Amino acid sequence: MIQNIYRLLIELTNGKWTSALLRRFSRSTVSTFIIPSFAKVYRINQDEMAKTIDQYPTLHDLFIRKLKPGARISDQSLDAVVSPVDAVIENIGTISETSEMTVKGKIYSVEEMLGDTDSLKKYLNGTFMIFYLSPTHYHRIHSPVNGFVQKQWTLGRKSYPVNKLGLKYGIRTLAKNYRMITEVKTDFGHVSIVKVGAMFVNSIEATHEGMELKKGKEMAYFSFGSTVVLLFEKGIFELDSLIQTPHEIKVGEKIGVFKKIAK
Repeated sequence: MIQNIYRLLIELTNGKWTSALLRRFSRSTVSTFIIPSFAKVYRINQDEMAKTIDQYPTLHDLFIRKLKPGARISDQSLDAVVSPVDAVIENIGTISETSEMTVKGKIYSVEEMLGDTDSLKKYLNGTFMIFYLSPTHYHRIHSPVNGFVQKQWTLGRKSYPVNKLGLKYGIRTLAKNYRMITEVKTDFGHVSIVKVGAMFVNSIEATHEGMELKKGKEMAYFSFGSTVVLLFEKGIFELDSLIQTPHEIKVGEKIGVFKKIAK
């Protein structure tokens, strides 16, 4: 019974009132009493958490929990690209010349996702990867690469579910939801890190300081389960041959390599 209640809460769309109520509840100390059962239902790994379960004052604090030092180690090879999140890699593909990508049988416009024609051009015929975070996952986002932030912007107003059903039946969720886009210039070319909100408007918080990003270092967090989309400039990225979809992965694990240094 309790599992069904939690699942229903997760699947609720972001209506004005339901969103406000859920946001308020998750950040209230009233939510404290469901933390132990929530952790049990979603099989949250308590051994790696920086705090014990009884030290989180609200459900929101549990969502954005930090891990013990050394719980995630990033591949620091010069050409390695690593996972920015604990997640399931749901889709991998090529961005078409017309800026389209196909996810769960639906076509999404990368141009609409980015909302920036100038930024779009470099990603045509490049690679996209979609990482889905469930309530089970660690919700902090780490940089997948070394580089410098060229631009960071936000788009969208509401946020609807971006799980498997949301991607399959939602209305352009990846391109319409509230999202924060960070475009990074690396020694090999450009990478865009698109952080897509799942529930609660403005549910993404940037935590990095300055313009330089270090591979494996925290850069933001989600307040609820959500999705990260990585976009790679044409010709710069080669996927690791061991990765097939769906593929469970953790922060810092290698997802592929850069192919060459940009001129």
